[in-house]
Amino acid sequence: MADWDAKPFAISCGDPAGVGPEIIGKSWKQRVAAGLKPFFAIGNFADFKNLSGIPVQKIDQPMDAGDAFQQALPVLHIHEAAAAVPGEATLDGAQCSLHALEIASGLARSGDAGAVITAPVSKTQLYKIGFRYPGQTEFVSERCGIARENAVMMLAGPTLRVVPMTTHIALHDVPEHFTESLIVACARAAEKALIRSFGIEKPRIAIAGLNPHAGENGNLGHEEQRVMQPAIAKLREQGMNITDPLPADTMFHEEARSKYDVALCPYHDQALIPLKTLHFFDGVNITLGLPIVRTSPDHGTAFNIAGQDIADPRSMIAAIQMAATAVSNRQTYGH
Repeated sequence: MADWDAKPFAISCGDPAGVGPEIIGKSWKQRVAAGLKPFFAIGNFADFKNLSGIPVQKIDQPMDAGDAFQQALPVLHIHEAAAAVPGEATLDGAQCSLHALEIASGLARSGDAGAVITAPVSKTQLYKIGFRYPGQTEFVSERCGIARENAVMMLAGPTLRVVPMTTHIALHDVPEHFTESLIVACARAAEKALIRSFGIEKPRIAIAGLNPHAGENGNLGHEEQRVMQPAIAKLREQGMNITDPLPADTMFHEEARSKYDVALCPYHDQALIPLKTLHFFDGVNITLGLPIVRTSPDHGTAFNIAGQDIADPRSMIAAIQMAATAVSNRQTYGH
């Protein structure tokens, strides 16, 4: 087993025309104050060398990052092209972001990188070059040999963790995909991750109802009774501490959040609206169910502010910190 805790983290550049290079550079600049482990960026060196106030150093292999990290941001140069124009997404930029993601995933799988942190990509541009995944989560999971349905997305901040059990699908398609087996798989992945990546020995899991008022005893929908309760019963038989379906509109105030370690939510916005309301600047996306640690900042490319030196790096810093916590806990609680 590779000693991941001793390996530098790999950060893929994301779309180089977005804020990815900037927030990576600013994270390096705050490395001491934020207590960040050594990391290196992967992408086109040209997209990093002109960052304001950020010295950069080209490296040839991950093991060189440790020596370079205290003096400059290490960059593993993997894409030969002119520097991207901030805010102008191109197919070449998409190729760079995909190449960086592929390299980062491979380095973590081989043990040459301790974790993968992925900067934001433009899915629109990626789809134009043949990218066939809903997002980076599914790409990384496949590269790790994990079926898409077994790779679960968790969004986490200092006071809230959420798991959207369905993700990037239309709202009217949610009931069709929201099955007993999906609930069981997401709950098991969340419980395991809370133990091995967050160090919570006996996780408390809350689950939101699909319908208003959690169905109001079947008067506002039957999914809670027909789909959710059988899954919950099965999970309880296996020893899981999980609630009955809860009304989502009363789950996210401060007192309610103190009673669980993660909230499972049937659909995307039900999970992400409270998370981003509470932790817009320090929320992190962490992929559960992988043999490697993968996190990312919980925001997009922000093309509209790219190149203006105003991007906020807090979510990227939080993603690096969470990766370090997960790696350390996996050393204690097992992979």
